[in-house]
Parts: sequence; structure tokens; C-alpha cells
Amino acid sequence: MLEITTKTFKELTTQELYDVLQLRAEVFVVEQDCVYQDVDGKDKKAYHVLGYKDTTLVAYTRVFKPGDYFKESSIGRVVVSKNQRQHKYGYDIMKASITAIKENFDETIIKISAQCYLKIFYNQLGFIETGEEYLEDGIPHMAMIKT
Repeated sequence: MLEITTKTFKELTTQELYDVLQLRAEVFVVEQDCVYQDVDGKDKKAYHVLGYKDTTLVAYTRVFKPGDYFKESSIGRVVVSKNQRQHKYGYDIMKASITAIKENFDETIIKISAQCYLKIFYNQLGFIETGEEYLEDGIPHMAMIKT
């Protein structure tokens, strides 16, 4: 079971920030072989949802209030460590992220930019695809909305 905590950027410790950046690089840059600018300046506006197994960060998202990323509230940088995916922690971290948006921003409409191969995963969480597929950092994505 994950221990999940939500923090603003200023509340993150140096170690927590290091762990977040390490996990994001491990999956998005190395595993997915995608060279992109992960440190994009948006972390400062986000709430960070951190999922720990024991003392190791294994799942993470960042969430935004409406207008800070999209017009709607949003969830991004959804990531689970490869060696922990069999535990379905993606569902736990996403449910905690949806709750964080409701509790911190009093919002229920959420927009995401989802990697296309995860469409069914996001459908199971109540997200519906909108519009056409597009490339983001060379990877097929689609916009999805949860109301």
C-alpha cells in the first residue's frame, strides 16, 4: 500500500524534489527514450502528489488549478516506477490526485494530456478522450477530460 502525501513546491524538501526528478527522468527520459525538457518551470505552480512504498518514491503526479496549465484543472507527469507497476499504483496516485484537485481547488473538471497507449487506464478513472491524437515530445498523446 502506498503512503500518499500532497505538497506545494515550497513544501518539498530537497530530497523529495531530487526523488521526483529522478523518478521522472528514470521513466520519461530513460525508459521511454524521450529527450525533452522535464524541468519546465511549471513545478513551482503545481501541487505535487507523492506516493511512497516504505521510504521510496514509486508514484507521482503534479496537479494544477484551472488556468495554470490548461483552462481546466489538470494532472500531469503521471509516473509509476517500472518495477512497481504490477501493484496498480497508477490507480492509487491518480485517485489521490483527483481528490487533491477537489480538496485544494474545489474543482471536478480535469483535463489531461495522456499518452495514447494509456487510454483504457484513464477511461477506467472516468476520463473521456476529446479531439484528435497529436505528438508531444515525439510520443502520441490525446486530450482527455473528466467531469
